[in-house]
Amino acid sequence: MISNQILQNTIEGLKAITRIDICVMDTEGKALATTINNAEDYENAVLAFVESPADSQVLQGYQFFKVFDEHQLEYVILAKGDSDDVYMVGKIASFQIQNLLVAYKERYDKDNFIKNLLLDNLLLVDIYNRAKKLHIETDVRRVVFIIETKNEKDVNALETVRSLFSGKTKDFITAVDEKNIILVKELKQSESYEDMQKTAKVILDMLNTEAMTKVHVSFGTIVNEIKDVSRSYKEAKMALDVGKIFYSDRNIVAYNNLGIGRLIYQLPMPLCKMFIKEIFEGKSPDDFDEETLTTINKFFENSLNVSETSRQLYIHRNTLVYRLDKLQKSTGLDLRVFEDAITFKIALMVVKYMKYMETLEY
Repeated sequence: MISNQILQNTIEGLKAITRIDICVMDTEGKALATTINNAEDYENAVLAFVESPADSQVLQGYQFFKVFDEHQLEYVILAKGDSDDVYMVGKIASFQIQNLLVAYKERYDKDNFIKNLLLDNLLLVDIYNRAKKLHIETDVRRVVFIIETKNEKDVNALETVRSLFSGKTKDFITAVDEKNIILVKELKQSESYEDMQKTAKVILDMLNTEAMTKVHVSFGTIVNEIKDVSRSYKEAKMALDVGKIFYSDRNIVAYNNLGIGRLIYQLPMPLCKMFIKEIFEGKSPDDFDEETLTTINKFFENSLNVSETSRQLYIHRNTLVYRLDKLQKSTGLDLRVFEDAITFKIALMVVKYMKYMETLEY
């Protein structure tokens, strides 16, 4: 259904050009948009006109017109006056609102199609049949972005994203839940993942400044067929979750940059517990003191470089070696050995994942 504000803008635009007052009513005689002061006085006349077989007629000094949506009466238009000029303006108003109905219905149908496509609610044959009917190309490059807002039903954020991509008619913006805005973006052949990163940055900056809201943006892999759009959506969802667990300092997360985090995210919880038990023999990295954890993280940040790590920690090289030796005695893992370092790094990430999953259970 067309919003009342759009209807009001339409008839005010016509009045500005023609100087003729117009009113749009529903089939129960209630004014939805009007430039006429006493529109409620014509409620009974509208009800009588709705029941009549005529598509247009003159009543009480007004031209009455019916507007249909696929043979279903949707609106009645009143144009003030009974001259031929008023009749033409009334017909123009009817024609414009009819076009708006078609446009809104197509937009709703496309939005409904995209939602079902993302959620895997369509059979393969239905995807291609409905895409053809809605004039949506099936074999172009696309990628799905998810914009997670801090607040539920953030209308400002949704409208900001829509305004940002309003000129690109082949992009689709929708929502399948309360907090996530979804952008299905069509890409040129030359566009790469680096361009996707730039697009995500533009979205992030625009929402921070225009909508004054903090968001997280994720995106899946680029797909070439419309049937694979749901895969890109699932990847973007995973990127959002994995980002919260392992890359909490990032506001933009790409599925193809998740690394080991993506693998750990898909591990069953019993396997994670078994792995931690084997590595730490019943202990947990939480048992390490703050100094040890800081040393471990800084050592990983500097690619296992002892000299650079000791410099950044403002400690003597021998002090760092002592700490690493102490850690080796308690865990059996020497972080200076690449294989042991990898095992320890994965263990730390598994613990992070287990903690996150525990918070979801409560």
